[in-house]
Amino acid sequence: MNLTRTVAWLARSLAILGGAVLVAITALTMASILGRAVVTVAYSHTPDYLAFLDLPLGWLRSGARVLASHGIGPVPGDYEMVQDGAGFAIFAFLPWCQLSRGHATVDVFTSFLPDRVNRWIDLVSELLMTAVILLIAWRLGVGAIDKMRYGETTFILQYPVWWGYAFAMVGAAVAVIVSFYMLAVRVGEVVTGRPAFPPTQGGMH
Repeated sequence: MNLTRTVAWLARSLAILGGAVLVAITALTMASILGRAVVTVAYSHTPDYLAFLDLPLGWLRSGARVLASHGIGPVPGDYEMVQDGAGFAIFAFLPWCQLSRGHATVDVFTSFLPDRVNRWIDLVSELLMTAVILLIAWRLGVGAIDKMRYGETTFILQYPVWWGYAFAMVGAAVAVIVSFYMLAVRVGEVVTGRPAFPPTQGGMH
């Protein structure tokens, strides 16, 4: 039970952190879009067919130029930060998804099978999923090492590309731990003949 609570806390905490990162990159994207709009308005010209709005548009343009002169504009490197933040968030949600059996499943046929057969199907599915997550974690590690070796940096902010791989690797590593835990749970279900958790739920209780 202590192991279950520890694994659940680890997966849940990482998922919450991934959610916080998603909120942060959403705010960053909004700020960059608004800043880009300010710059566009500040240096725009009133078209002839809107000449009758030249006065109010001129005030708007003047206000935008004041904001732009104070550094309001698109966030430099926003694409790079959003890319790495989204990558981390995806892998941060993976352990909780694995633990709570959140992956998409098709049970049109398995719902008619005996519980014993379904337990074996769950075990094989868990084994295959563990293998896939291990493969992903391994390739992420290889990618991070390659980027580190070549010293590749991002185009705008010039920070090392391997940082993004390393952040994603945190979620992948926790997903591997959760996968082995759930694999042990499925083995226990096959051996004992009893479900370890309520139907449609994973090892989060």
